[in-house]
Amino acid sequence: MAVEIEGRKTPAAPAAPPALRFERVSVRLGERLALREIDFAVQAGAFVGLIGPNGSGKSTLLRAALGVVPLADGRVEVEGLSPDEARDAFAYLPQRRQVEIDLPLRAWDVVLMGRLRRERWLRPASRADKEVASWALERVGLAERRNAPIGELSFGQQQRVFFARALAQEGRIILLDEPMNGVDTQTQDIFVELLAGFHAEGKTIVMATHDLNQAAAICDNLCVLNQRLLAYGPVEETLTEDVLAEAYGVHLHFTHRDTGLDHMLEDAHHHDGDEGPPGARLV
Repeated sequence: MAVEIEGRKTPAAPAAPPALRFERVSVRLGERLALREIDFAVQAGAFVGLIGPNGSGKSTLLRAALGVVPLADGRVEVEGLSPDEARDAFAYLPQRRQVEIDLPLRAWDVVLMGRLRRERWLRPASRADKEVASWALERVGLAERRNAPIGELSFGQQQRVFFARALAQEGRIILLDEPMNGVDTQTQDIFVELLAGFHAEGKTIVMATHDLNQAAAICDNLCVLNQRLLAYGPVEETLTEDVLAEAYGVHLHFTHRDTGLDHMLEDAHHHDGDEGPPGARLV
């Protein structure tokens, strides 16, 4: 809409580009096509949950956004720029396995690694670096364990340290790959509270997760993947029985107490038997 001032029309300011745009993105990992013609945009300030079965391409999509995997086709834009031009826009928490960590590093050292991309290598940490690292450890509730060797912390505490490292990157776009997989309840509660706070502050969050209950409760949009994009949009429009059946290959039924959704909201691939999680049933 044009704005008229003293008889002249001034063009309205152009709309800001989306935080992330995927345009017909395909990624090949070896002989396997991991992503096929993915096409959608994440608006600034959105909280998007990436869901889909194991091997559906969730981690690959996050890495494509970062520009660390080559594209077979299509392109990715980050705030209107290429991923290489927008590296400082990101805070990234990669997926971890539950393994022992035997490194001569303190929690403090790990968090300071999040500052390396902003400063020169082999340079002593600046006062600003230390202030950000202290802030990040405080946010994840581990300020008092800053000097603890990373290998002596529990898995949940280690994950909090790595989340603090991501926060120390000070990115506007937070990418999380299965951040709460295998962690304790206290760590989950801390992460959910932090993510809700960052969402309220206007940061863009994209989180890959297998916990569909949690995704439905805390995300405002969901992206359902299985090599290709099956659905993208608000929770009530994406978590339908047809979409879930196409994604996971099985019909399950669930009534979600918070959203009122009457569909299955759990990853069937994470259950060994024929029965689903409490509140879910095969249909």
